[in-house]
Amino acid sequence: MTPITISLAVAAIVFTGGLVGLQLHRVLPPDHLTRETQDVVRLGTGMLSVLASLVLGLLISTAKTASDSTDHAMRAFAADLILLDETLRDYGDAARPPRDFLRQYVARALEDHWPTSPDRAVHIDNRATGMLLERVRERIRALIPGDDGAKWLQAEALKVNSSLLQQRWLLIEQAGQTIRPLVLAILVSWIFFIFASFGLNAPRHATVMAAFLVSSIAIGCSVFLILALDRPFEGALRISSEPMRNVLAHMGEAAGG
Repeated sequence: MTPITISLAVAAIVFTGGLVGLQLHRVLPPDHLTRETQDVVRLGTGMLSVLASLVLGLLISTAKTASDSTDHAMRAFAADLILLDETLRDYGDAARPPRDFLRQYVARALEDHWPTSPDRAVHIDNRATGMLLERVRERIRALIPGDDGAKWLQAEALKVNSSLLQQRWLLIEQAGQTIRPLVLAILVSWIFFIFASFGLNAPRHATVMAAFLVSSIAIGCSVFLILALDRPFEGALRISSEPMRNVLAHMGEAAGG
């Protein structure tokens, strides 16, 4: 299910909680609606509201932190790609084969992370794309340096390439979801009971219904925010592809130069 579908379902569940509370107010016997009973319900609802607010804020913070971490990792990855290309360019014409493979890798990775076709899914762990980066390392190792300067450039290129391979797997691992569905389900159940208690003590008229509707939509939007941030390479809040596009543009300019 998409984040939009889940958030709409959450909004519907929360709104239903308010309706359930309004219906309970109608069917419960009078001795269950005394002032003392309402005070107890308010105390329990207040405690549950604090817990729900804390958990909701924690989930948003966790999702935002994960998204920012992936974005920073992608920018560092892009910077290392440029550094490797610059190092190979300094090596000379003999390093043209690994540079070509590196340029192919960037183009393929860009398409895997941010597909241009709407019919193609995000494929971060594409093995064929990863093999291109492995070939870059093989071609760098096959270079035969003619002097100490060339040996240093080869060693630096191998070091950066190994770092890129490690960073690629870290990005693949970070792309997974960090929000557990069970935690979200428990949170939604808490909010359902909170709105049911609101409905139990609320008068039955259009203003109350409108307040329930607006509040439930707000809760649904917060869930959408959590789920969208938890998928850094998908959806409306995915991280920017600009760093990788800049890498590809830089490599094209360097090759032209």
